[in-house]
Amino acid sequence: MSHLRLGIPSKGRLSELSDRLLNDAGIKFRRTNRSLFAKAKDLPLEIAFLRSDDIPVLCAEGAIDMGITGGDLVEEAGVDVHTKLSLGEGICRLSICIPDDSPIKSPQEMAGSRIATSFPNVTQKFFQRLGCPVTCVRLAGSVEVMVSLGVSDAIVDLVETGSTLAANRLRVLADIGQYETVLIANHRNGSSELADRITRRLEGVVIARGYSLVEFNIERSKVPAAHAIAPGFHSPTINPLEDPEWCAVRVMVKRSLVIDVMERLEAIGATAILETQIANCRL
Repeated sequence: MSHLRLGIPSKGRLSELSDRLLNDAGIKFRRTNRSLFAKAKDLPLEIAFLRSDDIPVLCAEGAIDMGITGGDLVEEAGVDVHTKLSLGEGICRLSICIPDDSPIKSPQEMAGSRIATSFPNVTQKFFQRLGCPVTCVRLAGSVEVMVSLGVSDAIVDLVETGSTLAANRLRVLADIGQYETVLIANHRNGSSELADRITRRLEGVVIARGYSLVEFNIERSKVPAAHAIAPGFHSPTINPLEDPEWCAVRVMVKRSLVIDVMERLEAIGATAILETQIANCRL
C-alpha cells in the first residue's frame, strides 16, 4: 500500500478539531515540538502541520494528498481539489456586514462600495453575479474595525455568534454562503484505496456524532407504536425479557431528536429509557 500525506492545521481551533477527529477515527500520531511532520501509527500515512489557508493550494499542487481545512478557505483558494467528506464541525456563515445606521437594505445597493475582507475572491465573485461592482480591500486577521477606521464602507467576514459585530456597531446585511470543515483530496492520489480507507474512518466518527443509541423496555403489544416514534436506521433491535409480555428495544436516534423521542416513548408506556452516545460506527 502506497504512502499518503495528510495536511492538517498547525494551530488554532481547526487544529484542535482535526487532532480530536483523527484520534477518534483511530489515526494515532505524536507531534514533537516544532515538528512539521508526524508518522501515523499502523498506517502508511504522514501528517503535515500547515497553515489552514495553505492546505487547499498545497493539496492541489500535490505537496499533500489530502487535507483538513475550512470549506471557506477552499472556495477562496479557487483550486482544483475535490471534497471527499464534510466533517460537520466549524460551521459558520460568510456574511456582508454594514454599519448599524446604514440605509442600505440589499447587496445590490452597494455598487462602488469599499469592502474589507480576508475573502476577496469569494466576495468579488458574489458581487459580479449581482452585476454590482465593488472594491475589495484585502486584509488578514480582524476586519471588524475597518469601517470605524474609515478603511471601508462594509466588511465580509465569518460570523458565528454576532457578538463581535455588535461590539463594532455592525449588522449582517446578507450571507454569501455557509461553510464547514471539510476533508479534501487531489486528483492524483485522492481516490486511492488508502485515501478511501481514511475517509471511511473519518466518516464513521462524523456519522456517530449525529446519533445516539436509545434503549428502553416496553410491552410487546406497544412495539408498533414505539417503532413509529423511533424506527431506527434500518430497524430496531428487539430482545426478549424474562417477562414474556415485555421486551427490550435498542435503536439509533438522531441526537437532535433524542429528548423528544424519549418523552414520546415514555408517554406510550416505555420504561428504563437510556441514551448512550456513539463514538464510532459504520452504516
